[in-house]
Amino acid sequence: MAAGIRAEIKIDDPGDCIVAQAAAETSGRAHSVSKSTNPSAPERVTVEFMLEAEMEPDEFDVDTDLSSIFSYGSSTVYRFERGLDGDCPCACIEQFDCPLVDVRAHGSALYLTFHAPDMAQLQTVIGALRERYATLDVQRLLQSQQEHTEQNLVFVDRNTLTDRQAEVLETAHRMGYFEHPKRANAGEVADELGITGTTLTEHLAAAQTKLLDAILDHE
Repeated sequence: MAAGIRAEIKIDDPGDCIVAQAAAETSGRAHSVSKSTNPSAPERVTVEFMLEAEMEPDEFDVDTDLSSIFSYGSSTVYRFERGLDGDCPCACIEQFDCPLVDVRAHGSALYLTFHAPDMAQLQTVIGALRERYATLDVQRLLQSQQEHTEQNLVFVDRNTLTDRQAEVLETAHRMGYFEHPKRANAGEVADELGITGTTLTEHLAAAQTKLLDAILDHE
């Protein structure tokens, strides 16, 4: 049975996302996003989405031609084109061969759901997104299990650690400082790193706090 990972992420105010821009300008909700390609122009992607808007703008202030193709009540279906390798969150994810299964926006917040084959691929995708979108938040990770249940996972971004914190944590772990009984005490780890015991304690406390924050506050 496949053991891929389902990732649900949020990006606040992605300036290069047409769907989120349209939702933000109308204080609305965008959903039912679909994409298709034209055989005569395979380098282009046609995107459609439904927008439930609280206000109807005369025109959108977006960097593309956004056309209305169907309306009923407060909902309107819009269409636009973008390059296959465009500069937007969806294109960034799709370049890693991770098709999106859900795209929606509430105001300026964009929500994306996709599947990654394993944690290594997920780390690569999230890393690429974080380089472009500082507001990215991994909201939920699920991994399928053999007994057809789902296991909640936690994404821990090692980039939150400074280089020195990571070095201290890795050295302490390698020397058996966290084992019971310990294979190395604080003094021995500090000597290995060439620092004082007080400095070691400060680095370990800071690193462990960051990791525990990510694990315990992921909900």
